[in-house]
Amino acid sequence: MTTPTPNIRPDCTDELTATLLRRIVVIDGAMGTAIQRDRPDEAGYRGERFRDWPSDLVGNNDLLTLTQPQIIEGIHREYLQAGADILETNTFNANAVSLSDYGMEELSYELNYAGAALARKAADEFSTSAKPRYVAGALGPTTRTASISPDVNDPGARNV
Repeated sequence: MTTPTPNIRPDCTDELTATLLRRIVVIDGAMGTAIQRDRPDEAGYRGERFRDWPSDLVGNNDLLTLTQPQIIEGIHREYLQAGADILETNTFNANAVSLSDYGMEELSYELNYAGAALARKAADEFSTSAKPRYVAGALGPTTRTASISPDVNDPGARNV
């Protein structure tokens, strides 16, 4: 895999701040529940690229950015059609700690980059000078905690 070249865009912080001062800004809704509406199965999560991956991949919603980008783009478009001003990327668990559940830690950068690119593409399709659309990176909690022991018999144990 080649490393994608970053798409550096002008900082839109001032523009977004001005928009927030003028009107209510709407952010999209939950990506995970929208994905489950489409009910992807194991083969859908795997796609061709991960067909022979050694562990189950169902539930790795961030992976759909690579294996089923049309689903993710479609969800972004639905939120934009409903009036969203800001799209969140499909990257809620695209961090090395959470991806380790699937043995996919090395995909963190690629998933985050691709997730941002898909959201930006959809936002650009709907943006106008009168109503620009924005993209915000989604960063959820990891699937492990450093503050609570996973073992009730060993309060000092950590799994991070």
